Amino acid sequence: MADMSSAGSTEPLTATSPWQRAATGANLLSSDGNLGVTIFEEMTTLANSTGAINLGQGFPDEDGPAEIKAAAQAAIAGGANQYAPGKGIPELREAISGHQRRFYGLTPDPQTEVVVTTGATEAIAASLLAFVQPGDEVLTFEPFYDSYGAIIAMAGAKHVTAPLLAPDFLPDAKTLEDAFTSRTKVVLMNNPHNPTGAVFPREVLAKVVELAIKHDAIIVSDEVYEHLTFGVPHVPIASLPGAADRTITISSAGKTFSFTGWKVGWLSGPVHLVAAARTVKQFLTYSSGTPFQAAIAVGLALPDDFFTDIAATLRNKRDILSEGLRQAGFGVYSPSGTYFINVDTAPLGISDSVDLARRLPGLVGVAAIPLPVFCHPEGAQRTRSLLRFAFCKRAEVLEQAAGRLAKLKDML
Repeated sequence: MADMSSAGSTEPLTATSPWQRAATGANLLSSDGNLGVTIFEEMTTLANSTGAINLGQGFPDEDGPAEIKAAAQAAIAGGANQYAPGKGIPELREAISGHQRRFYGLTPDPQTEVVVTTGATEAIAASLLAFVQPGDEVLTFEPFYDSYGAIIAMAGAKHVTAPLLAPDFLPDAKTLEDAFTSRTKVVLMNNPHNPTGAVFPREVLAKVVELAIKHDAIIVSDEVYEHLTFGVPHVPIASLPGAADRTITISSAGKTFSFTGWKVGWLSGPVHLVAAARTVKQFLTYSSGTPFQAAIAVGLALPDDFFTDIAATLRNKRDILSEGLRQAGFGVYSPSGTYFINVDTAPLGISDSVDLARRLPGLVGVAAIPLPVFCHPEGAQRTRSLLRFAFCKRAEVLEQAAGRLAKLKDML
């Protein structure tokens, strides 16, 4: 999660700060109530100090396509080094529109219905801050991506969740319906879903649309893993009947092209929603990454084989790590998308995944993230024995990690 200490709030960074309360599941506060570190930083520090393979944070360990890097270098050399237009350079906005049409049949106007952002995180923040007022409710699935709770709290809204339960991590229709109220202003969903790896089928998406229409809620759909699915299609919720006029769709270059450090994201949707989000976005970063924007426009025009190949390669990496996790004695929940795999520690006689995550680097030299940190307290109890591993690493690294993990049963 980004450092929010300079976000403009005058509230001290204590346990009473609303965004900190939203993030306490991620271990942001130390036991005495002072500002601590997130579990992500804690696990990375442990990995570094023990020489463990870090499968906690989700970032690739190799670069994306050479032609995209070359395009960025050419843009820098060509002088594209000053502010981009606030809504993004025309070439990238047109490429985003073309991508949506090419893969999904959606046709956002690149002039008025597409905005380039500093990563998907800014797109999410701008969308929520544009539409949510204190007292409103924002509904997410749970577990939820860690920044969601903090941004919702910063907006002064109430964070309501609908659980995703193992083994398939799909929502119960009745529970989802009960989570909606007359105060539900935004449904913020992540599909394919981080951290569970679920890819929601059309019937789940249709239920969300039905309930959003019933309660006149806006849908903000975080689809950054859209091209990283395994044997199942990604269906943008905006493509379903009744959804387009109330949906902001968000994606980014980081996950698709393995350039997470470039922080190039975007949002698209109907003009009345995009204009409101753009108004907020201009007071966050205004614009960023001018030469990187030009390069990502090149990436979005790559042939279909590139997009199918990255999913096939990642699926192979999933399978390599899955085998090591099974050999370790975990219960393995095979993901349909993203680059995260979750396991149950209960078959090893361990019910506390947070404790095991802290021991794992020293035991076998692999770091992971406990799933309860992505939940509110009640959800943390439901996921108490679950661990998340990232498999977006080189195959040889995953093979080494799998070999280490296979020895875990003998180390406990």
